[in-house]
Amino acid sequence: MQVILLERVAKLGQMGDVVDVKPGYARNYLLLQGKALTASKENIASFEAQKAQFEARNLESKQEAEALGEKLDGQQFVVIRQASDGGNLYGSVTTRDAADVATAEGFSLDRKQVIIRQPIKELGVHEVEVHLHPEVMVTINLNVARSPEEAELQASGKSIQQLAAEEEAQAEYEISELFDDLGAATSDEDDAEAGDENA
Repeated sequence: MQVILLERVAKLGQMGDVVDVKPGYARNYLLLQGKALTASKENIASFEAQKAQFEARNLESKQEAEALGEKLDGQQFVVIRQASDGGNLYGSVTTRDAADVATAEGFSLDRKQVIIRQPIKELGVHEVEVHLHPEVMVTINLNVARSPEEAELQASGKSIQQLAAEEEAQAEYEISELFDDLGAATSDEDDAEAGDENA
């Protein structure tokens, strides 16, 4: 089925291109979303007559997306989730979660604009793509943690696994110090007893 694109569509073409697509894709996505028209002679003539308006509208929406993108690019949002001691989530973080936390922080995002390449199933800071416009893409960071305190630690660059290892090492050090102190106290008592026997 041939359609004429009303805006740039990734992996398909630019505004004004006449492209062949599968009928289901055209009916269920391109035509339904207003991204294309069927490529009939009337529609092509209509598009040519209104091309300047389409380009102006596209430029305006692109400028709005770029303005939002400048504020949004590189932002970090905290997502609180339950997880095991090993850092594995009970479930995963979805595009809806990303859109919700960004919207709660004052950025108007739709879950359809968020692209998560690899499923987020563990604690940590994860990069996520946001497509604000067919020609504007930015990256945000999702800081997935069990608590706000944990999120602060992760934001400073430490992972939960590193923190657990440091706590374990500190506990082992304190235990070894305790045994060293006990050993020193025992040897002091031995010295005192030896001094009593010599007297």
